[in-house]
Amino acid sequence: MTVLSPHEFYADCVTPSGAYKFHVNGQWSESSSGKLQGILCPQTNSTFAQVQACNQQEVDAAFQSAKKAQKEWAKTPLWKRAEVLHRVASLMRQNAQPIADVLVKEVAKPPAEALTEVVRSADLISYTAEEGLRYFGQGQLLASDSFPGQDRTKLCMASKVPLGVVLAIPPFNYPVNLAVSKIAPALMAGNTVVLKPPTQGAVAGVLMVQCFAAAGLPAGVLNCVTGKGSEIGDYLIMHPGVNAISFTGGDTGISICRKASMVPIQMELGGKDAAIVCADADIELAAKHIVKGAFSYSGQRCTAVKVVLVEESVADQLVPLVVAGVQKLTVGMPEDNAQIVPVIGPSSADFIEGLVKDAEEKGATFCTGPYRRETNLIWPVVLDHVTPEMRIAWEEPFGPVLPIVRVKTVEQAIEHVNANRLALQGCVFTRDVNKAIQISDAMETGSVQINSAPARGPDHFPFAGFRDSGISTQGIPKSLEFMCKTKTTVINLPSPSYTMG
Repeated sequence: MTVLSPHEFYADCVTPSGAYKFHVNGQWSESSSGKLQGILCPQTNSTFAQVQACNQQEVDAAFQSAKKAQKEWAKTPLWKRAEVLHRVASLMRQNAQPIADVLVKEVAKPPAEALTEVVRSADLISYTAEEGLRYFGQGQLLASDSFPGQDRTKLCMASKVPLGVVLAIPPFNYPVNLAVSKIAPALMAGNTVVLKPPTQGAVAGVLMVQCFAAAGLPAGVLNCVTGKGSEIGDYLIMHPGVNAISFTGGDTGISICRKASMVPIQMELGGKDAAIVCADADIELAAKHIVKGAFSYSGQRCTAVKVVLVEESVADQLVPLVVAGVQKLTVGMPEDNAQIVPVIGPSSADFIEGLVKDAEEKGATFCTGPYRRETNLIWPVVLDHVTPEMRIAWEEPFGPVLPIVRVKTVEQAIEHVNANRLALQGCVFTRDVNKAIQISDAMETGSVQINSAPARGPDHFPFAGFRDSGISTQGIPKSLEFMCKTKTTVINLPSPSYTMG
C-alpha cells in the first residue's frame, strides 16, 4: 500500500487556486455558485483560506446522495462498518498534523491542543466502532406471558434500526472532535450523514472528511457542504431529507428546534457552569482547578467554569489564589503556545466586552487590573463581588472572564445555579463526600464534577444539558442509542409454548 505524504493525502480536496472543495456523492467539487466563503484567522482578522459557498441545489444533491446510499450502507455488516471506521481513525492519526496546523490558524487553538483534538477524535472513532459492534449486535426477545392475563403465545423481537439521513452541525471550538462524535455513531448505526461544518472550522472539517473518503467509505455515506449558515442553514435544517439532527452550538439550537420538522434532535447548547466552593474545601485545589477550568482555550468551551459561587468565610482565601494563578497565564498568539489566545472573532470579543463593561458599571471589582483588549485578544479578567444584577452573573461569555459571587450559604449557591436557564455542568469543592452528593443532587444540571473543574469526557461518559443547555444525551454509548430507533417483529404462536430446560 502506497503511503502518501500529507500534501498528497489532502490534494483531492483543494482546488488549483488553493480553495477547499465540498464533498457530495464521493466527489470533491467546486460550487456551481462560483462563490467562495472566506475563513478569517482570529489572530489577524484577515482571510487565511476559502471554502465553497454551496447553494441550495448542492444541499439538495447532498441529501439525495445520502438518501440513495443509506439503504446499502444499512445492509453493510456491522463488522465491515467498524473496519471502515478503524481505517478512518488510522488515517486521521497518520495525517493529523495538517488538520492541527489548520486549527491553529482557523480557530486560534494552540498547537499542542490542536494536535490533541485530532488524536482524541481518532480515538473516539475507534472506540465508537468497538462499542457499536457490541451495542448494535444485541437485540431483545420479549415473551407475552410477563404481562398479566397473557399466555406465552407471542414472541417479540426488538431490534435497532437506522434513522436514515442525519444532519450533523458541530461548533467552531472543537470542529473535528464534535464532528466525529456525531458522524461515527451515525455511521455505525447504519445512517448516512450530511455534515455542515461551522464557518470557522470549515477547513478542518473538510480535511477530516478526506480521512473518511480515503478510508473507502462508499459514495454518499458522508457528504459535506460548506458556506454561511445564514445562507443555507435554514434550508439544511428544514430540508425534507433530514431524518435526525445533531447540533452543538449556542442559542441557534433553540431556533433550530422551532424550525425543524418532527425528527429526533440531539443538542448541546452551552452552559453557565458554576463552581461551588464550600467553606470546608481544599482552597488551593479549588483555585487550581478553577483557573484551568475557566481559562483553558480562553474560556471558549461549553464546559468552562463561568461563575464561581464561594462561601463568604473562605472567599478572601480563594480569590488571591485564583488571581495568582491567572497572572501566571501567558497571553498572546497560539503559534507561540500562549495560554490565553484571541477569541474566535470581533463579534464574540464585542459581546465579552459588553459583559465586562456592564459588571464594571455596576460595581464589580477588577482583580486582574484594568480591562485590556487588542482586536480579538482579551487579557484574562477576574471579577470579584459580582452581584445578581450583573449580566455576567447569568450569561455565558465564552471568553477569558471569570465572575466570582460571594454567597452566605451553599443553599444560596444552589439557588443561583438552578435559577439560570442554562444547565449544562457544574462542580463542587468540598472535603465532605456526603455534602458533595447532596449538593450534586440539588444542582439541576446535566453533570456535576466533585473536586475538579467541569469537563466533557472521557468521551464515553454521558454528557447532557438540562433546560436551555440541550436535548438528549451525548457520549459514545448514548449517541449510538440516539442514532437508531426500535423496530419490533412479533411472532404469534397458535398455542402457548414454554421453553423447557
